[in-house]
Amino acid sequence: MRFQLSEQHQILQKAVRDFARAEVAPHARKWDEEERFPREIVPKLAALGLLGIRIPEEYGGAGMDTTSYAICIEEIAKVDGSLALTVASHNGLGTGHILAFGSDAQKKKYLPKATTGEWLAAWALTEPGSGSDSAGLTTTAKKDGAGWVLNGTKMFITQGSVGGFCVVLARTNPSAAKQKGITAFVVEHGTPGFSASKHLEKLGCRSSDTVELTFDNVKISDEQRIGEIDHGFTDTMRILDRGRISIAAMALGLGRGALDMAVAYSKDRKQFNRPIADYQAVQWMLADMKAELDAAALLTYRAAALADKNLPFAREASMAKLFASEAASRACNKSLQIHGGYGYTREFPVERHLRDAKICEIGEGTSEVQRMVIAKHLLRG
Repeated sequence: MRFQLSEQHQILQKAVRDFARAEVAPHARKWDEEERFPREIVPKLAALGLLGIRIPEEYGGAGMDTTSYAICIEEIAKVDGSLALTVASHNGLGTGHILAFGSDAQKKKYLPKATTGEWLAAWALTEPGSGSDSAGLTTTAKKDGAGWVLNGTKMFITQGSVGGFCVVLARTNPSAAKQKGITAFVVEHGTPGFSASKHLEKLGCRSSDTVELTFDNVKISDEQRIGEIDHGFTDTMRILDRGRISIAAMALGLGRGALDMAVAYSKDRKQFNRPIADYQAVQWMLADMKAELDAAALLTYRAAALADKNLPFAREASMAKLFASEAASRACNKSLQIHGGYGYTREFPVERHLRDAKICEIGEGTSEVQRMVIAKHLLRG
């Protein structure tokens, strides 16, 4: 064992690993090449409880802890980063926001459908002009009698066109400090004026649905407001803290998948009448990958354990996300190097892992943002 998981966590790990190898790995290359969201896998994810990982049993979910959440994402990512991103964003962002800050009525309406896969969840924060400066969003929600009218554009939204509902962050108080005047709303697919205006073509995670969303005079009731008015940004930061654990786990899975491929290939591939695993140059690359990924695992599961104990974990989540994402990119790059020319072809999945891993250094706060967060905590003492 790399570190000690409980017996229950080990059982879950094996179940998700077996599922990923049997149901995901054989199709991941095709999904990637077609750049198609694999709707056919959704019922299978739901049957295994992977669409309601942290949702309580009273709403039909599996009621698992954050450590279990990280395990699930890691095991899926070992074979497919796209599906790992889908599961992570559905559980951690869209449903996570309602679970943490939604009303009882909202939880009863949206969470059961999310666990069955009838409604996948999207979460819309980023805009064309506001990325790392997430509080700089310009989408507005204006009072309209007893309800609200939303206008604006959101960018890089996962499940944006296939989701049943979307949690949207919008500015409700233009005169307030930009972090103070933001509110969250839940908007259902099919609401007039709400549309996926552009599907994005990406370097990696190409079978994960990623779109630009447009809100054109979208009218919603006040019952669709999540949490307190003008308090949405503070809530958002708490959602992102836990989400960074899932991205760290995704990076860890991609890196470990690439390492497994490199070990197997280096034992099989011969040059100068010897397996390339016999050469020190290859051995040192494998050693570096192993050491860095195990360190990333310790950071990731430490953050998850703190979250499960209801202890502060924001700094630890940023550290895990920063280190794991960059370690994964290095591991995937080294694995491709070990594969040589074959690694550069689509015949081997390592090139897909390398493409998929890059998003882990960007999504849910870039590596530069994570360094800012870590330094801020450090300097505050």
